[in-house]
Amino acid sequence: MKSAHTMLVGTLLAVLLGGCASSGPELVAPRVIPAPYDTARGDVLWAVVPLRNDSGASFVDAMDVSDQVVAACESVPGVRCMPINRTIAAMRALEMSSLDSPDEAKRLAREMGVDAVVVGSITAWDPYTPTLGISLALYALPGAMDSTRLASIDSRWLTYQPTDYRYFTNGAVAEGDPSSAVSELYDGDSDQTLMEVRSWAVGRHDPATALGWRRYVASMVLFTKFAAHGAVDRLIQHEWIRLSGGAEVAQG
Repeated sequence: MKSAHTMLVGTLLAVLLGGCASSGPELVAPRVIPAPYDTARGDVLWAVVPLRNDSGASFVDAMDVSDQVVAACESVPGVRCMPINRTIAAMRALEMSSLDSPDEAKRLAREMGVDAVVVGSITAWDPYTPTLGISLALYALPGAMDSTRLASIDSRWLTYQPTDYRYFTNGAVAEGDPSSAVSELYDGDSDQTLMEVRSWAVGRHDPATALGWRRYVASMVLFTKFAAHGAVDRLIQHEWIRLSGGAEVAQG
């Protein structure tokens, strides 16, 4: 009797330990693109202006898309973003119904105490495909987000430069121009978009579910989340190019 009891206890322990050992698939960290700015004195701070609806679809929830852009900005290591309602409140205080010029964008940035303002629009929207087009432009205060890595002359760096043009540009932006601008169209019928969804979904969904990564194209809410993060990722990539001098080299 005692032997049977001991065997039962041992079997139960083995089942419990086995269950703990096979607790599910290994967790994978999602891919994120860090900001290229010098954050020695802290993260840079952005504000997102509510996106305009230029899609031609009257039933788009532009505020929801704007909130997703804010969340996408917040997910970038090195960037913090003000809540959308704070931006709306500041615009009302300045009697701005919209931003119609770079000067107004920079005025809003100064009044809110942020380093840059993201202005954009929804260029396409179809919940059935699904399809979402997003255009974003980043307007920064002068010097707020320029690279400081090349602030002092390093003869070793200069030795490897074919000319001194790239060395001294330091990511400066012409007055009135956005620091970076992107326009992205995400079409759920496109293989390119589906590949981007599958790549982005790694670490952001349970692969054991029925739909897996395709859940992001089965729901317009989730597809909007993907598209907002994709557009902000592309904006950050453009900022990396700008601050590395790649844009100037390409234009030269």
